[in-house]
Formats: sequence, C-alpha cells, structure tokens
Amino acid sequence: MKVATTAPPDVLPLIRARAADYLELIRPRVTLLVLFTVACGALLGSRGIPVLMDLFHVLLGTALVAAGASALNQLLERHADAQMQRTENRPLAAGRLLPVEVLTFGLIAGVAGLAYLTIALRQPTAALVAAVTFVIYVFVYTPLKRVTPLNTLVGAVPGALPPVIGWAAVQGGIGSGGAALFLILFLWQVPHFLAIAWIYREDYARADMRMLPVVDRDGTQTGRQMVRYCLVLIPASLLPAAIGLAGPVYLAGAIVLGFVFLASGLRFVRDCSIRQARSVVRASLVYLPALLALLLFDGLWASGR
Repeated sequence: MKVATTAPPDVLPLIRARAADYLELIRPRVTLLVLFTVACGALLGSRGIPVLMDLFHVLLGTALVAAGASALNQLLERHADAQMQRTENRPLAAGRLLPVEVLTFGLIAGVAGLAYLTIALRQPTAALVAAVTFVIYVFVYTPLKRVTPLNTLVGAVPGALPPVIGWAAVQGGIGSGGAALFLILFLWQVPHFLAIAWIYREDYARADMRMLPVVDRDGTQTGRQMVRYCLVLIPASLLPAAIGLAGPVYLAGAIVLGFVFLASGLRFVRDCSIRQARSVVRASLVYLPALLALLLFDGLWASGR
C-alpha cells in the first residue's frame, strides 16, 4: 500500500495562505529595518567585522523579539486595526487568525528571542536592552496610542534601541557610541512618524487613536514638531564624528542629509498637505539608510578595516 508523502493539492493553498498571514503578522519590512540598524550597531561597535557567530546570534534573537512584539501589538490593536483602511486587512483584524493563535505566537517568539540572546551572547546587556525594547513597545507605547499624543515620543524609545542592542552585543555596554546611535534614531523617528500619522489621520481618528495630527487639525503643531526635531537632529547626527566613530566624509554627508530632511519639514509647515507629508516620509526613508551607510563607510574606513 502506498503512503502519501505530500499534502493534498487542496491543502497547499491553505498552508500558503496561513504562512502568508504569519509573515504579515511580523511586518517583514519593519523587521528588516530593525535588523539593519542592529547590524549597523554591531559593525560600528566592533569597528569592523564582528565575530560572525555573535552577529548571527544578535540578529536571530532580535528578529524573534521583533516578531513577538509585532504580533502582540496587533493583538492589542486588533479592534482599532479593523476600523482603519490601512490596517483592516491585517490577519487578526480581518479574522484570518484567532487572538489565541497570535497571543501564543507573540509570547513564544518574544520569550524565545530574549532567552536566545541571553544564552547565545556573552554580553547580557544586549538581552537587557532587547527586553526593555519589547516591554516599552508592547505594554507602554501600544496602549498610550489611545490616551495621549505623546505616544509618538514614547514609541520612539523602543524604535531607537535596536542599534544599541547590536552595539552592546559586541561592546558589552552602551557607551558613548551606543548613546549617539540611540539619539539619532530617536530624533529621526518623530518627523517620520508624524508625517505618516498626518497621511492617515482620518484613519487614526476613526480608531480613536490620539496621534498629534488627529488633535492638531490644521497641522500647525505637527509641522512645528517636525521642524524642531529635524533641527536638533542635525547637531545630534554629528556626534559620531565628535567621538571618533567616523571622519570628515561622514561629517559632511550628515550635514547635507540633515538640511535636506529639514527642508522637507519646512515645506510641510508652509503646506500641510498629504502630498507634502509624503515628501517628508520619502526624505526620512532616504535620510536614515544614507546616514548609516556613510557612518559605516567612513567609520570602518577610518579604522583601517
């Protein structure tokens, strides 16, 4: 008697659909950006190529933590997601996954990631920073979205910690380099997310999310906040050069990128439109990868690696 070795044809589409839903649950594009900043922190912290297994461990562990945090975030926001056009088709909001499934996945992924970082890495600080990131993102930032417009500032903290995880994984501590990376990402996130919130402010209002653009209907405060944080970001972005982490190439590039980003915020102040908000988002998505690429190039080149 023959034994079937493959799934029946009608089961394969179901398996693919479930896999796609779980992939969407972890928001792969966001996770990849997180891992990119973790890798940058590790490379800069080692002033060259870190021990490959350490890099592998910190990336894998952080990926699990990020996946768990994303799943739990969507679990807590499932009712709000169902009310917003941009998120109504997420697996949990659309009913393709059950809350108990997402809860189980999120807890297992998050705890497994933290345990892996603790066991696999020789530096416990990296696991501690990852745990702080997970807790603030899931249990502080996520519920604050429905309470106060200050949620963006709170959310910028876990968003700025991934490069610190990478740095701590090779350095054993945070130090001035890890602090500089944190500050740059923290300041960058505010205009980036305010622009996104302006684009989707009607969605956020329907879901009773207290984002600044929801309560600031004419965009005055939103635009001012964008410009303020872009202004502070310019000198903050020069810190890596000041502490010897990079050289003159990075210094010049950081200044140019900073003023280009600032210009996009100033244009939004003059014209608080969705078109200009999209321009701020585009500028932010150019700014961060370009700045980190310059930092890696100049920092590693200056170190002779």
